[in-house]
Amino acid sequence: MLEFSTPVKYVKGIGPKVAEVLAAKGIVTVDDLLHYLPFRYEDRLNPRGIAELRPGEMATVIAEVRNSGSFRTSRMPIFQLTAGQGRARLRCIWFHAHYLQGKFKPGQLVALYGKVEQDRDGVMQIVQPQFELLDDGPEAEGDAAAKAATSLEIGRIVPIYESIGQANLTPRWFRRTIRSALENLAPDGPDPIPKAVREHLSLISPREALWQVHWPDPGESFADLQASRTPAHIRLIFEELFFVELGLELKRRQLKAQTGIAFELTPAVKAALIKILPFHPTAAQLRAFKEIANDMKSAAPMRRLLQGDVGSGKTIVAFEAAIVAIENGYQVALMAPTEILAQQHYFSARKILEKAGYRMVLLTGSLENDRKREVRRHIAQGNAQLVIGTHALIEEKVEFAKPGLVIVDEQHRFGVMQRLKLMKKSGDGAQPEKQPEPDVLVMTATPIPRTLALTLYGDLDLSVLDELPPGRTPIVTRRITDERSDEVWQFVRKQVAGGHQAYVVYPVIEENEELELKAAIKMHRELRQSVFPEFRVGLLHGRLAAEEKEAAMRGFQAGEIQILVSTTVIEVGVDVPNATVMVIEHAERFGLAQLHQLRGRIGRGAAKSFCVLMTGGKVSEDGERRLDAMVRTTDGFQIAELDLELRGPGEFFGTKQAGIPSFVVANLIRDRQLLEAAKREAAAVIAGPNAEYSQAEIDLALRYMRARWQNAYGLVEVG
Repeated sequence: MLEFSTPVKYVKGIGPKVAEVLAAKGIVTVDDLLHYLPFRYEDRLNPRGIAELRPGEMATVIAEVRNSGSFRTSRMPIFQLTAGQGRARLRCIWFHAHYLQGKFKPGQLVALYGKVEQDRDGVMQIVQPQFELLDDGPEAEGDAAAKAATSLEIGRIVPIYESIGQANLTPRWFRRTIRSALENLAPDGPDPIPKAVREHLSLISPREALWQVHWPDPGESFADLQASRTPAHIRLIFEELFFVELGLELKRRQLKAQTGIAFELTPAVKAALIKILPFHPTAAQLRAFKEIANDMKSAAPMRRLLQGDVGSGKTIVAFEAAIVAIENGYQVALMAPTEILAQQHYFSARKILEKAGYRMVLLTGSLENDRKREVRRHIAQGNAQLVIGTHALIEEKVEFAKPGLVIVDEQHRFGVMQRLKLMKKSGDGAQPEKQPEPDVLVMTATPIPRTLALTLYGDLDLSVLDELPPGRTPIVTRRITDERSDEVWQFVRKQVAGGHQAYVVYPVIEENEELELKAAIKMHRELRQSVFPEFRVGLLHGRLAAEEKEAAMRGFQAGEIQILVSTTVIEVGVDVPNATVMVIEHAERFGLAQLHQLRGRIGRGAAKSFCVLMTGGKVSEDGERRLDAMVRTTDGFQIAELDLELRGPGEFFGTKQAGIPSFVVANLIRDRQLLEAAKREAAAVIAGPNAEYSQAEIDLALRYMRARWQNAYGLVEVG
């Protein structure tokens, strides 16, 4: 009998060589194999007759091969198959399909799936159909009719799996292998999901779910199968989400149980807070700071995410939290993902906090070694109260005398482990376990849809800044083709002549013949010499030395540079209220979140601001959706929802984020309601034991989670 943990090489029909191919696809155990789910199904219970076919429909046809062969047109080689049912004929054609030569023999039974078309002569055809050979032709051993009746291939709803080409592992191979594994699987043990949870969601058993998802009953709703909404799919999806959320909930409670710092909000602290506030805060800022302050007063370590759209005023809330820690005698670390953003925070901190006498330092990788040593000494001796820097803060040589608060900006650009590493910084090397855990405040300007926040930041409490500070005016966004660039430059000229400043953003630094994109360096020269000779035009990109970047940024902030030509390096960190225009060239080449972040650099003052999206060449369908969203709304959360839908969770942040689980069955966009239910049920289980959940059930669920899910998701790191 097979167990879930049995290596796949012991499954009938696999062996060591095929097991190596499967391992490259993440299929190592029987459990992995059984969770390799069909990506669609074919209704071969009621296949369509050729005579019944109608143009425009998707159809499955089971027919007999009549003839096949290749011929060449003036444009390309074409492979054609004629399949038949009695006198009815169906033509199938594939382009550039040399690999099909010799594949079909007259008399073979073949299943074909695709979109039906009618050619000029009225003949029904399917172009580029998916196909499967169901037998080896009339000369095959045994009675063909008897074989067909008992086949896994026809007379039923059939699962279709993604092929693994290099080993010729076809959907047919997967059907037979998975069927064999299911038939030889050891009997179920106790269900790891507690009984009350199963009853709340009407969940079927794990074994029944696996059978039904691979081999649906004849009466199963075909629409539910295709939408992954059968009872079998719901059981498997919920199980995956439930155990991730269970791990996150356990991790959250373990963090809360650790010894933190109970900061005091004395009259002196409150007076210090009032002194630094440069303006009247918004209701959202007041609410967020109240939530943060309540966490900081607690003896449990704070683990909070401060989420706010660009320009919503997160930084001032973070500085307020920093003052609470500093006034209580502790040090604060603020880690940013780039030097430009770290410098921006440092300038802002000096502007707001230095007048109150707070001592702050900047630590980045580009500092000279002597300066780095001096800064590290100030940190270790406790002279630096606010330490701002990049990932240089988590280097081994950096030790804090008395860390109290860690602020991580743009968290998604750091791994979860980097955040934990910064939290562990302590000057007491001899007895680090006696140091209380510092509070952690994570900030992000990327509006994260709730579904993603529940998994990516499931161990954090959430505060949201959902309103802009007073005086901000909405940004007007327009798209235009680069054929009308003269009109755009005339508009920029008018704005700059009126005393404002402008950004012009390009997707690349230097020209590339293959990409045919306008480049920042070349266009800076052209704009400065030919288009805007009367204005001061600056250049900022990622390859400049740190001093040059800083000089460009300061020059723009001071108004000495009127037009800043840049790459996406300005996506975060440059705050210039006088900038009212942004022109983004080749806007179709940017991601949606990136466009939104870029646009957030303007509209930071009282004057009306304008974002111009210039496009060059043909725009893809997804590109059109991105640009339309930008023109339609400035709401970051709406934009984030669409971005998540377009790119999927793994690429939502532009690069694969190590902290995002790579779900096998679940889909965060499709399965939002199940994710909410999983989080709710996981929290209730961890809160037990009680009348609904026995200790034995909770222990079983946790053992199962650690044995089966913890390795799959680095996010769920629990003791």
